[in-house]
Amino acid sequence: MICDVICPLIVSHHIYIALQNFTNPFTHLPFSLIIIRPKMRNFGNSPAFVILGVFILSCVSHVRSDASDHRYKEGDPVPLYANKVGPFHNPSETYRYFDLPFCSPDHVKEKKEALGEVLNGDRLVSAPYKLNFREEKDSSVVCKKKLSKDEVVFFRKAVEKDYYFQMYYDDLPIWGFIGKVDKEGKADPSEYKYYLYKHIQFDVLYNKDRVIEISARMDPHLLVDLTEDKEVDAEFMYTVKWKETDTPFEKRMERYSMSSSLPHHLEIHWFSIINSCVTVLLLTGFLATILMRVLKNDFIKYGQDEEAADDQEETGWKYIHGDVFRFPKYKSLFAAALGSGTQLFTLTVFIFMLALVGVFYPYNRGALFTALVVIYALTSGIAGYVATSFYCQLEGTNWVRNLLLTGCLFCGPLFLTFCFLNTVAIAYSATAALPFGTIVVIVLIWTLVTSPLLVLGGIAGKNSRAEFQAPCRTTKYPREIPPLPWYRSAIPQMAMAGFLPFSAIYIELYYIFASVWGHRIYTIYSILFIVFIILLIVTAFITVALTYFQLAAEDHEWWWRSFLCGGSTGLFIYAYCLYYYYARSDMSGFMQTSFFFGYMACICYGFFLMLGTVGFRASLFFVRHIYRSIKCE
Repeated sequence: MICDVICPLIVSHHIYIALQNFTNPFTHLPFSLIIIRPKMRNFGNSPAFVILGVFILSCVSHVRSDASDHRYKEGDPVPLYANKVGPFHNPSETYRYFDLPFCSPDHVKEKKEALGEVLNGDRLVSAPYKLNFREEKDSSVVCKKKLSKDEVVFFRKAVEKDYYFQMYYDDLPIWGFIGKVDKEGKADPSEYKYYLYKHIQFDVLYNKDRVIEISARMDPHLLVDLTEDKEVDAEFMYTVKWKETDTPFEKRMERYSMSSSLPHHLEIHWFSIINSCVTVLLLTGFLATILMRVLKNDFIKYGQDEEAADDQEETGWKYIHGDVFRFPKYKSLFAAALGSGTQLFTLTVFIFMLALVGVFYPYNRGALFTALVVIYALTSGIAGYVATSFYCQLEGTNWVRNLLLTGCLFCGPLFLTFCFLNTVAIAYSATAALPFGTIVVIVLIWTLVTSPLLVLGGIAGKNSRAEFQAPCRTTKYPREIPPLPWYRSAIPQMAMAGFLPFSAIYIELYYIFASVWGHRIYTIYSILFIVFIILLIVTAFITVALTYFQLAAEDHEWWWRSFLCGGSTGLFIYAYCLYYYYARSDMSGFMQTSFFFGYMACICYGFFLMLGTVGFRASLFFVRHIYRSIKCE
């Protein structure tokens, strides 16, 4: 079982396919891509790095299809797999195709899947339809079936929730709705009519010996009435039409990436970039005109000769030079947070590198999940090194406990969240529930890769013997912090620090959410990377500014404050989750709600650690710089 999951991960080839992050392009595609559903509402609008990169690229490559070269002769069978069904508005709530009482073949063949595909909730099985290459069929009968009363009720509930199905034909995705609700002229929901589609037409385009495009249409006139709780006879049929096209095989997946590149979408994206750039310029100007002018005056005042300095009492940030580099409380936790944040920052950079070189093309099924698991495992040594090295610089002694804390700081909450959500998925019998074999594989990756690299990084950090670089000596006893107004406390400062970075990314956030938790396709990774860079700059600048004002108020406990202020953007993103769920989406049900808020809590927590690390590192650089510029006794 383990080999069946891991071995296909290292097979590299050119197939452009599949499903990623529960995305399905029902909306915002050219008309030819939209599944035709009669009378449906419109859903709107160094060498080591080279080796590491090659390994990651091989790991995220997709598994070969049964017909590995995608070339067929007339009459050859072309692989057609049914994937899953589920409510249109609940992308996480998906079920196996034959969980609904469709016509099932005599021998259901399950397709072996890679780790990323399983994490993505894909469960491919052989479909009941036979679409041989260039072989047309007209109203061919799949099966005749008498639906029992319970099956009618089951289908009716599915139609009521806008269930859709998903298939893959020669690694090309197919979607369709299983039925429709007739609401015309009926104000009372009890008068609605529920119908199941029993005829599907496949329109296939081919170029010589290759399949280029496929779409599915449901016949609005061939229906099964599901309104009443009674047995009904159903005859499921399908039609296959073939048409030649001159579109080359290499470009057959381009239509799926066109939607996010449409002019009106690009305009919104560039507006987001301009909005973010203006935020950066305003903040930079603020720092340049205020901070630098104040600092210049401070340097002139503090740089006076000792005789003049004796005539006046020291005030401001120089007054606390003997305390500013006093190590923070809970230094083991602080070092662990820095280590975890650095690892997550490295993970994000690698993901962007893969995205920019085209690894995450549309419907590369499970590639993102595979990359996240593999890169996180391989970068755990960074977390161990940074955490232990910094902990030893802070004169910590129990580095083993610090290393254990580093390993559990992010993985611990993620594991607990996964256990709860996987239990929910099992209770719902959803495809999001991971099989036991996949859980074993993940545990083995954590045991055999993540943990050893974490320990090796920790040992390297402990043996680095680097000393903390402090321009000023720390006094034996700390100074008392003067009383400060309420707005200088931690929570108001965090609110101010998180608002500006969030305002620079909130427009782009909608597109990310609509892709991960909806049915849009997101492919403009270059713009997303620019927004990420802007987010880092704004976070660093605003944290530095607030750190200066904190020191100027003679508050020397800036270590944790800078980390909390930098990471507070993660809290704003989670607050945006509440807005998106209730105002911008139609998600409902306990499973979808728990998956959305559970996994978004883990993602926002990761952002908190990563941006907190960025904020602290920027503040530490700034504090060292200003105290090097003055004479400290």
